[in-house]
Amino acid sequence: MYYFSHKLQCPTGTMPYTVQAGDTFFTIAMKFDVNLDALLAANPGVNPDNLQIGQVICIPGVMPPPTTCPSGTMPYTIQAGDTFFTIARKFNVSLDALLAANPGINPDNLQIGQVICIPGAMPPPTTCPAGTMPYTVQAGDTFFTIARRFNVSLDALLAANPDVNPDNLQIGQIICIPGATPPPSKCPSGTFEYTVKAGDTFFTLAQEFNTTVAAIQRANPGVDPNRLQIGQVICIPGTGPTPPPSKCPSGTFEYTVKAGDTFFTLAQEFNTTVEAIQRANPGVDPNRLQIGQVICIPGTGPTPPPSKCPSGTFEYTIKAGDTFFTLAQRFGTTVEAIQRANPGVNPNNLQIGQVICIPGSGTTPPPSGKCPSGTSEYTIKSGDTFFLLAKRFDTTVAAIEKANPGVNPNNLQVGQVICIPKS
Repeated sequence: MYYFSHKLQCPTGTMPYTVQAGDTFFTIAMKFDVNLDALLAANPGVNPDNLQIGQVICIPGVMPPPTTCPSGTMPYTIQAGDTFFTIARKFNVSLDALLAANPGINPDNLQIGQVICIPGAMPPPTTCPAGTMPYTVQAGDTFFTIARRFNVSLDALLAANPDVNPDNLQIGQIICIPGATPPPSKCPSGTFEYTVKAGDTFFTLAQEFNTTVAAIQRANPGVDPNRLQIGQVICIPGTGPTPPPSKCPSGTFEYTVKAGDTFFTLAQEFNTTVEAIQRANPGVDPNRLQIGQVICIPGTGPTPPPSKCPSGTFEYTIKAGDTFFTLAQRFGTTVEAIQRANPGVNPNNLQIGQVICIPGSGTTPPPSGKCPSGTSEYTIKSGDTFFLLAKRFDTTVAAIEKANPGVNPNNLQVGQVICIPKS
């Protein structure tokens, strides 16, 4: 099927177009202001009811974009949301100069993927400047979630990417993460290497390894404590990761702060009062709790509360990436059964750390090997499509669809298990 090839040669009088998420022949015809029948006629081998992301089709009545720009200009590919006004601002050129450099372009009918010429513009840098590191945007990313993931402020992330529209991030787009410092290659004598994990701060590390924030700062003179990166290697004073002795007084126990914890929620969880927790932690600001921070809770220990799940179900704590669909597959049940067991839970707004009820005993893993003979199991990752999987595993989209009759190719979930025909 030739139309799955990115090297499709469209006939004279048409131009190639790469299908994007949500595209249909109807929306594409509207986007390019062409007749739907003409679009169908220009693509006789394409099934309009089975368009694939990344598939190339031909748009009739549209001239191909210029392949080269004259001297003193540079080519620019139109993206979603672009106008001549926003492009002029992005490249710091006048609107009149931009119009003059593109005499054959209708500024009121820009097309995604169309190439225009930017006057007096130098190509943008292909690498991120010093003090930042490149990051490839993935499905579901926003500037807010990226800022949280890399422990940087949203303002700093926006400042490091002045030409990026935060409301129009594209999967595969490269942005720059500020504060990325290369890890030290060797730690001096009297210290040991430590790989930064999610939630780590100099404060929590000082508590964990029985040292001080000042000592960690001295051991890492080039590291910004406010911009630690997950996976970054730093030096910790001491001989190794030996847990420090408990610092909580008699009648209390140590507790490590988790996401969402407050003195109020902890008082409810451990059957004490906010005032009692404050007395046990005189130097702790209850309004500035840090994930990983160790505090003291009055009582004898964290006795888990009785299960609130009904008979025939068990408690499960939501982790990153969980959906009702992936949980149903993992525990050998159905989405409908999980919804019935959790009538007050919004499946589209699951929170990490949230406790829900899963039908079953919780001890028997779901059976594996559900794929028929001649296929193998594959777990969906971010960015996967049937089209990309067909190319990766040297098969066809139709063969993958046949092996997965109950799977919607337009609604693949990260963590979902499908069957891939063996080559």
